[in-house]
Parts: sequence; structure tokens; C-alpha cells
Amino acid sequence: MACFRTARHPIGFLLKGLNNYKQCRHDYSTWVFRGDQASKIKIHNLFSAGYSIFARRFSVNLSASDQINLVQQLRKRTSAPIVDVKASLVNCNWDIEAAQKELRKRGLVLASKKSPRTAAEGLLAVAQDEKRAVVIELNCETDFVARNEIFQYLALSLARSVLSAESFSQHASAATPLGSEDLESMKIALDHTKLNGETTVQNAITEVAAMVGENVKFGRGFALSTSQGIVSSYLHTSPQPGLGRMAGILTLEVEDGNAPVDALQRVGSSIAMHIVASKPLFLSKELVSSEAIESERDILRTQAESTGKPPMAIEKMVEGRLRKYFEEVVLLEQKFVMNDSTNIKTVLNDLSKEVGSSVKIGNFIRMEVGEVTQRAEAISELEAVAQ
Repeated sequence: MACFRTARHPIGFLLKGLNNYKQCRHDYSTWVFRGDQASKIKIHNLFSAGYSIFARRFSVNLSASDQINLVQQLRKRTSAPIVDVKASLVNCNWDIEAAQKELRKRGLVLASKKSPRTAAEGLLAVAQDEKRAVVIELNCETDFVARNEIFQYLALSLARSVLSAESFSQHASAATPLGSEDLESMKIALDHTKLNGETTVQNAITEVAAMVGENVKFGRGFALSTSQGIVSSYLHTSPQPGLGRMAGILTLEVEDGNAPVDALQRVGSSIAMHIVASKPLFLSKELVSSEAIESERDILRTQAESTGKPPMAIEKMVEGRLRKYFEEVVLLEQKFVMNDSTNIKTVLNDLSKEVGSSVKIGNFIRMEVGEVTQRAEAISELEAVAQ
């Protein structure tokens, strides 16, 4: 009986302690287990709505300064929130490699959960040589992340990888659209303190999304090249070379392969800047579709008829306003932004005389961050109004 009472006493003591624990609104209790097991601490915090139990392992040999140093190192490696960094180190017994792996696992899950969110901010990245250029749009949710150094590094690395890929080798006067399906399995070599090694483009994007805590995605891209001439580009709102929020890229085709490159690049860069500022839709009047011309003509005729003038005067007004329309949307007809007394066609003629060979624009691209998303949202609004 004495033995039975002795055996019951610890059980009764524990039950009594547990009952007191449940009755208290705020309680802190610690159990330390020693012996064959590693040292463990369990901390219980009881709140009015319930309590949570946290279990952690710790190393008794690690000084406070060493712990702070490890937190700083892991924070620098991953860019994760400091609270998560410290929690992972504690859970992994201050093993920085294991903690980094745990953060990556948790980060990848968080990144996948964020993927449906709208990503209309970001940057354009341009990589080019004399004959080829690639421009890609990498999107995120906020302009704050667009200023993040690791985000900018990924955008530039992605453009450079596409430029060096064999599948986008030189094609004369070709503007090749790049879709996400073209890049998903493409290999990208990264040499950064936080991104290092060879991986796929999609894995690199997912990892950066985990680091910055936002939805990050490849938006779109183009590869532009020429067989005889040069490629010129201009980036507006550029945080560093090769990056910007608006981009203008064009190819200048020249008959004489020995034409001075410096003159071509000088004028090409100016026209690229003009493209960003003036937003042309077509290269020449011949490339404007007949449907677009007739649609604009109908609008202009309706506007002219409202003036009450005779039919002959109305037709003259329509033709005059149609020429104005071409000056607004056709690159060769536009007034040059750096000298509005001339147009782009005249600028090319002057360049041809300077280099001693005929020069023409083969193709051009103008891109702006978020314009595709904004256009899609506008279409959705119009469809909703129509319904």
C-alpha cells in the first residue's frame, strides 16, 4: 500500500499542477529533460482564447554574439524576415545550412500561394550585342520589390541567358516573341551570393519570389536581330544599365556593311528614345491595315459632318486629319522629338547621306512595364459594362 501511495503521489502532483495551469490566464512553465536525450525546452503561453505550445532545441555552447552573427549571416543569404530567420536557426539547433534549407522549403510554399496575385509592377531588362537584342519583362507586385537588388539581378541574368541561347540566334530583321513556355525549361547560370549555380528559369523565379515575399513572374519578351546593320536601344527610368520601366529597341539596316558604326549607333539611340516618347504603332503608312484606316476615316468623317460644311469641304477635312493621324501613329511620319522641325523619315535620309549608304529601320519594339495587365483589366471592364 505504501508503495502504491508512493507511485500515486507524482501523478497526483502533476494533475494538480495541470489543473492550476488551466485555471490561470497567463502562465509560463518550463520542463527540462536531461539524460540521454538532447536538452529541450517547452514553453507554454496561455491566453484567453487558448494556448500554444512551442518546442525548441538549443545549444548551450553557443554564445549570444555567435547567435546574432548566425542570424545576420542567414538573413543576408536569404533576405527572409528576421523573425523567420531566428526561428529556423533555433529549430535547427543553430545549424545555418539546415536552417537555410528549411527557409527555402517554407519560402517555396509561400511563393506558390502568392502566385494568383496580380503582378503589374517590375522591370524591363535588355541584353544586346551589335546584331542582336533581347528585352524581357519581369513582374512583381510592388515597385518596392522592383528596386530590390536580387530582383534586378534576376531580370538582367534572364535577358542575358536568352541572348546567349542557341535557339535565339541571329535571324535577319526578325522580331521573335518570347513566351513563358519558351523559357520554363531553359537553363540559367547564376553567380550571386544569394543565387548561385545552374538551374531552370522557373526555379530561379520561384526562389526569388520566396526571398522577396511577392508574386514574381516572367511577363513577356522579344528577341530582335539583324543580318546587316545594328541594333539600338533606349531604357527610360533606368535604375542601372540594362534595366528600366520603358524600352525602345530598333534595328537599322544598312546596305554597305562598312558604314561607320558610330554614326549608326548615335542616330539609332536617338530614334530608340523617340520610340519610347512618341509611342508609334506602325513603322510605315503601308503597314497600317486597311481596316484601321477605314475605321479612322469613318470617325473623322462623322466629326467633320457635325460642322455642317459642304461635302467637298468635308472630304478635304477628312484627308487632312487622316494625315495628322499618320503623323501620330506611324514611326516614319512622326515629328522627331529631338527636333520637331523634321520627321523620322528625314532623319534616316540625312543619316544615309552621312554614312554614304541607304539606311532604313528594319523593325522596332516599344515596351512598358504593366501595359499588358492594364490592357487586360480595361478589356475586362468594358466586357463587364457590355454585359
